[in-house]
Amino acid sequence: MGGVGDEEPASKRMKVSPGDLRGLSNGSSYTEPVAGSSRDLMARPLTSQGDEEVVGSKGVIKRVEFVRLIAKALYSLGYNKSGARLEEESGIPLHSPVVNLFMEQILNGNWDESVVTLQKIGLSDENIAKSASFLILEQKFLELLDEKKDMDALKTLRTEIAPLCINASRVHELSSCIVSPSFVGSPGQSTVRTKSRPKLLEELQKLLPPTVMILERRLEHLVEQALVLQRDTCIFHNSLNEDMSLYTDHRCGRDQIPSRTVQVLQDHSDEVWFVQFSHNGKFLASSSSDKSAIIWEVDVNGWVSLKHRLVGHHKPVCSVSWSPDDRQLLTCGVEEVVRRWDVFTGECLHVYEKPGLGLLSCGWFPDGKWIFSGVTDKSICTWELEGKEVECWKGQRTSKISDLEITSDGKKILSTCRENAILLLDREAKVDILLEEDKPITSFSLSSDDKLLLVNLLNQEIHLWSIAGEVKLVAKYQGHKRTRFVIRSCFGGLEEAFIASGSEDSQVYVWHRCSGELIEVLPGHSGAVNSVSWNPKNPHMLASASDDRTIRIWGLNELKVKHKDAHSNGIHCCNGGS
Repeated sequence: MGGVGDEEPASKRMKVSPGDLRGLSNGSSYTEPVAGSSRDLMARPLTSQGDEEVVGSKGVIKRVEFVRLIAKALYSLGYNKSGARLEEESGIPLHSPVVNLFMEQILNGNWDESVVTLQKIGLSDENIAKSASFLILEQKFLELLDEKKDMDALKTLRTEIAPLCINASRVHELSSCIVSPSFVGSPGQSTVRTKSRPKLLEELQKLLPPTVMILERRLEHLVEQALVLQRDTCIFHNSLNEDMSLYTDHRCGRDQIPSRTVQVLQDHSDEVWFVQFSHNGKFLASSSSDKSAIIWEVDVNGWVSLKHRLVGHHKPVCSVSWSPDDRQLLTCGVEEVVRRWDVFTGECLHVYEKPGLGLLSCGWFPDGKWIFSGVTDKSICTWELEGKEVECWKGQRTSKISDLEITSDGKKILSTCRENAILLLDREAKVDILLEEDKPITSFSLSSDDKLLLVNLLNQEIHLWSIAGEVKLVAKYQGHKRTRFVIRSCFGGLEEAFIASGSEDSQVYVWHRCSGELIEVLPGHSGAVNSVSWNPKNPHMLASASDDRTIRIWGLNELKVKHKDAHSNGIHCCNGGS
């Protein structure tokens, strides 16, 4: 298989590198029944055990708050009789009488009375009281304008809104409506629009303390939050179709992770160094030490077949890169040239080269009009599709063994600039940011949302970095083996919730991204696993490339694949031996 000394960077043939009701909230005194029918239990008010009366086994849910949330949910669902019955039977009102009066005044448009009632609610924060008054009086102002009562609106602005001395910019916008009435509600010109009264009430609910007015759909929000938390902490969650129920806690099994070999592809005649699915998940590309690349087609059943063998390189092919529309493919020979291919015909469309120098990597700009490559003189160069060189960044931009990535907005290029550092080159701001590791870097991979960077190191660790805003290390993954060769890892699964990596012990390793827990080790190959790729459109499909000259396609254990002829198109269902 070849290798290098421990003191050198990995160089596997170039494969490295959230008032009045306050008494209710803290518990009022009620009578709690100790015997009788369920009807009696519901009909008689409950007795508080003090300020900390709670429900639930953990003792963290206050009874008053819980009952009020249920009542609020019943009213929101349209079960008004049930909501009123709950208030009556529990003795716990959803709102105090003064708040009910306030809400009624808002919905009836009794603006002056509602401002007076607001002061009776007993808000401790004067700023909240002012902001709420502002919203109410703004609605009064706009409705007066709608009724063509401009002088009354002007009086409201001058004598009621302005004296609050808050939100000066908004007051200026409102005054513009007096000068130019057409300014109100003009699309693209203004945010000054008369809102519905229920909408105003919603805004007031968000502004006032929740002990005064409970937010709409608060109970639904809490339940959704609980379900999402269960899903996010389920280390095997990997299916869009997974139904979540309120009846049971959510828990997926290992059967959601691709862990069974469903195909072994054996059309390369030497070690397979790189593998990558297309963005649409319909194709797979592989490159090999046999100086060729192969485009594989993935059918609707997930079956993979050879589409084109790409020949023309004079050196081993170290990497491939799909165009944004998946209609073209770049292949890079080791310190050689980059070739651009038509995915559907297999024709070589162009060869990119630098006289006297070799190219190390390849990639596409997001618009698909330019390509870029690392060069052996440590520069990064870009070309138009037809071969005209557009731009070249000189200096220590890439290392001899270089991965290259570009963000989806095309603004940042990432490259290994020295053995233990990755350069984040901001093309617009002309600023270089260095991500530095303590150990030599062998490869890296960028998440689809450009927020995370997965870095493989010489010391058998994989580091996860956040590069959105402040650059910081957020997770480490261990367990795989790497001593001599370049081993590549990838993001994958539903919402990229998993990390997969090759390993020199002939196995594929899968971790849960957030927890860092190793959840699967997949045997099957008979040589070092150099590269892995997770199908971006099918979270249950994973590919791995190995020194045993094969590519393994991994699927779910219970998946019943309709096999084609076992030996057609170079597809063999065997143990992967060469």
